Amino acid sequence: MKIEQIYTGCLAQGAYYIESKGEVAIIDPLREVQPYLDKAEQSQAKINYIFETHFHADFVSGHVTLAEKTGAPIVFGPNANPTFKAHIAKDGEVFKLGDITITALHTPGHTMESTTYLLKDKEGKDYAIFSGDTLFLGDVGRPDLAQKAADMTKEQLAGLLFDSLRTKIMTLADEVIVYPAHGAGSACGKNLSKETVGTIGEQKATNYALRANMTKEEFVKEVTDGLLPPPAYFPMNVQLNKEGYGDVENIIKEAKAYEPSVFEMIANETDALVLDVRHQDDFAKGHIPKSIFIGIDGGFAPWVGALILDYKQPILLITPEGKEKETITRLARVGYDNTIGYLKGGFEAWKKAGLEYDTVSTIEALVLADMNYSKLNVFDVRKPGEYASEHMVDVPLTPLDFLNEHLAEFPKEEPFYLYCAGGYRSMIAASILKSRGYHNVIDVKGGYVAIKNTTIERTAYVCPSTL
Repeated sequence: MKIEQIYTGCLAQGAYYIESKGEVAIIDPLREVQPYLDKAEQSQAKINYIFETHFHADFVSGHVTLAEKTGAPIVFGPNANPTFKAHIAKDGEVFKLGDITITALHTPGHTMESTTYLLKDKEGKDYAIFSGDTLFLGDVGRPDLAQKAADMTKEQLAGLLFDSLRTKIMTLADEVIVYPAHGAGSACGKNLSKETVGTIGEQKATNYALRANMTKEEFVKEVTDGLLPPPAYFPMNVQLNKEGYGDVENIIKEAKAYEPSVFEMIANETDALVLDVRHQDDFAKGHIPKSIFIGIDGGFAPWVGALILDYKQPILLITPEGKEKETITRLARVGYDNTIGYLKGGFEAWKKAGLEYDTVSTIEALVLADMNYSKLNVFDVRKPGEYASEHMVDVPLTPLDFLNEHLAEFPKEEPFYLYCAGGYRSMIAASILKSRGYHNVIDVKGGYVAIKNTTIERTAYVCPSTL
């Protein structure tokens, strides 16, 4: 038996390749499926099943394309209602794979179709669970994403999740391995561990939601407390995962390389968004006017999903050399399939063509510390939890996720300063603001990490429960 976790850091997502005696099952595959096909071919094995733990909201799964290429059935748990052909498993249904078995355990709560897959070894002993978004390491799946589709409140879904955990998962032996669908950084939970593999026993001992003496009422309150609004692109991804989508390889082939003059013409004459995915320092030194920065080396796909609200938006790319295909693929992972082309030769070709470009002003944290910063316009674009932990005194929170709601707070006629944790998100914010006419924006290099090494006064919220 072979189990391989294929973890994608920018999505904090774990897909799984399971092989036994030449037969393969894939659980929660990414949209680009060639890696799974290659692994099976290298082992001279056949993909027999494609298991989905639920309709994912944070990425487009590869189940549809993988089924088309292999003929393997797509398996969902009870209550799933895809528009394409799939096998809807019954609770407790057993699937044989080589000399092991995989049992579908219906575990509703995160969504109504959420299903955990229990793997038993060749002796029939419980070995591992693939828990999807039902159980994470350190947390459980948020119960507010499916409430509209299920016509239930998040509290009602949380109650179902409590029952699922205690009747289907916590009854398993402590040594059973837990393979979740996500780790730290995912928006599908609020307290996920950086670890990506654990055990039932470890989770019983450390996961707040699995406390032995916890009542359902306590569980519902704690699981639903402090949930931030889900990213705007989540419903669109659920729809694609339920209804199907095109092959990402075709999307890559359709994107064209444009010479700078043609690129400029298309950008000016269409409603295409010009998206620059280079490093933030490179973007600051020079970029195409009105282009938006979201760097490929940061939390790229989730930020695209959070900030580009129309997933059908035509996109023109500026990428580092050789990163064109990767960028198009990573856009498609979250449902952005309308990449119409990219700048041939990258930004250097644009400069060599003598075309106009813009810059972003930056400042070192030490320089900011030497200024009378209490009289400056400074804004924190981190998440509320980061801000609550610690922030500059008297600096307002204007989270990048909800920047549009704070536009009126930024001055257009005088300089203002942005910081995040390390400089990635503040440059995204700066690019958005510049594209909307806020040209006096100044980015604090190194963000709050650099600020903490200065004399700038900082403060933190105090939780009322500790007073």
